[in-house]
Amino acid sequence: MISASMLLLGATRARASQAAATDSTRVVMLGTGTPNADPARSGPAVAIVVNGHAYIVDAGPGIVRRAAAAARAGMPALRAANLDIVFLTHLHSDHTVGLPDLLLSPWVLNRTAPLRVFGPHGSAAMVDHLGAAYAEDIKMRLTGGEPSNKTGYRAVVTEIDAGIVYRDTNVTVSAFRVSHGSWDEALGYRFVTKDRVVVISGDTRPTDAIVDQCNGCDVLVHEVYVDSTARQRSQDWQEYYRQFHTSTFELADLAVRARPKLLLLYHQLYGSGTDDDLLREIRTRYAGRVISAKDLGVY
Repeated sequence: MISASMLLLGATRARASQAAATDSTRVVMLGTGTPNADPARSGPAVAIVVNGHAYIVDAGPGIVRRAAAAARAGMPALRAANLDIVFLTHLHSDHTVGLPDLLLSPWVLNRTAPLRVFGPHGSAAMVDHLGAAYAEDIKMRLTGGEPSNKTGYRAVVTEIDAGIVYRDTNVTVSAFRVSHGSWDEALGYRFVTKDRVVVISGDTRPTDAIVDQCNGCDVLVHEVYVDSTARQRSQDWQEYYRQFHTSTFELADLAVRARPKLLLLYHQLYGSGTDDDLLREIRTRYAGRVISAKDLGVY
């Protein structure tokens, strides 16, 4: 019997091979989920893969195993030992619960380089606390007789604000402020490579910053909630959605102005809705190419 996971892996491998033939820059959806415990959707995590190097945005739960699945499907850049850089959009738990996994599991699996962490203020304290929480584990692996390297468990944290935050021969990464409810600092990211411009919203209500940063970009990865089902919830939840997130109709209006070649939906808050509801609502106002992403999708 062929399981659903085998079918997903096969489909991912086919998409990965197709993408490798056409683009040197690929967007790999390691996790498209929300705090809802959906087994089909790990927590938010996006990999930009450029010339065999992976640049990760956010570290939701399940990130290292999702990366391993992508590696098995034809993305060797996402092997555990290669996972050495992450950009955090904000410090909500669903975007960071996988951070200790990303910090420690690749080390156990032979990563020798420290994990480079870029994120808003508070990121350094979070990483410091994780080091303290796992001090006994780290001590045992370093000195308790287990074979281990002595460097790969470390992290180098850079707290950032808007502007160019990272550059190497593959990519230039810029951060920009978005509006995510009561958070003092929430960020989106713009990745510029030789062949593509990819903008990732993080969690945000509608903001002109997305329009400015995309401006005809190749891929806009944006969060969304189904408007019609959100309206069925209590008033306090409806207000939360309005202040923290972007509805289907709001995103459609934003995409008209931002003009992405591909609008890629993630962190989908469905409520009682479906992908059909989500796409139908967006397409009432937006005629461009739009895909509701699934975990391990390659674009």
